[in-house]
Amino acid sequence: MMTSIQDKTTTGGCLCGAVRYEVTGPLRDIVNCHCSMCQKLHGSFGAHTKALKKNIKITRDDGLTFYKTSDVAERGYCKDCGSSLFWQPFDLDATGILAGSLDDASGLKTMGHIFVGEKANFIEITDGLPQFEKSSDGAFTGDYR
Repeated sequence: MMTSIQDKTTTGGCLCGAVRYEVTGPLRDIVNCHCSMCQKLHGSFGAHTKALKKNIKITRDDGLTFYKTSDVAERGYCKDCGSSLFWQPFDLDATGILAGSLDDASGLKTMGHIFVGEKANFIEITDGLPQFEKSSDGAFTGDYR
């Protein structure tokens, strides 16, 4: 599911303000990623929305840096405060955005879980939403390819 306002501008950034961004257009609803990398980065799982790369504009990049976490993607974060901001795939036309970095996530809902095969033992998923053992491989509405 996507937010209904196609021309809406959504803003976000890191904890200290050294990184700011704007997203023009729709955001995908939230997918919770339970992979081992998200566990290490976020303490349990990563709550990600997604937008087309062409619709994301970095308006302040003083602290922005990227770390290549695999052959598939890199992750963007603030080098000053450590806030996780982006999951940037190399070969897709969209970027994952950490939902907690949005200034206002109203209108977005959690729509499912991925990489539940790697889920931390202390997490119990009881919301009845779709779960994928690994990637959803584009099964969620708004999963740009």
